[in-house]
Amino acid sequence: MEVAVIKYNAGNISSVCHALRRLGASPVVTDDPEMICRADKVIFPGVGEASTTMAYLREHRLDRLITGLRQPVLGICIGLQLMCRHSEEGDVDCLGIFDTEVKRFVPSGPQDKIPHMGWNTITDLSTPLFDAAMEGSYVYYVHSYYAALCEQTVARTDYLQPYSAALHKDNFYAVQFHPEKSSDNGGRLLKNFLDL
Repeated sequence: MEVAVIKYNAGNISSVCHALRRLGASPVVTDDPEMICRADKVIFPGVGEASTTMAYLREHRLDRLITGLRQPVLGICIGLQLMCRHSEEGDVDCLGIFDTEVKRFVPSGPQDKIPHMGWNTITDLSTPLFDAAMEGSYVYYVHSYYAALCEQTVARTDYLQPYSAALHKDNFYAVQFHPEKSSDNGGRLLKNFLDL
């Protein structure tokens, strides 16, 4: 199985590759359109800022490439946010795969910490990425922006308000949390993606 990990100006790609190798996959980090298109699975991970990252994707024509993919695609963290319609981070239009806005967390008092960092639960799971046993389980987050709930929400988390922990439409899947840092639950999710 060929797994392409999209190379762009975002961090944290190496830890995703390590997690995939632990599952027996051989990921290739690439921005080559031909390699990405022929891969069995594509992962769009990363940590970054939305407007500069979208500018990079457009400059390298990766925006059109990603939205045209037909094999299973998994967005992680900023990958999920860039697959949405628009982000408040830099006030930028994104890929528009998921019909929702990405908004900044607004603290209601000094006790509310931004970014949302650490372990939190996922609920209301409804996608092949999750086993039934994962309902209410803990995963690891680091983010200051979130995707609002929408018709494509297939898991939710509550921090200051409910938001989309995962999204799914057609062959596109995305998670806001970091499966590569989410211990056994993250490993199960990545394995379920590879098994699609």
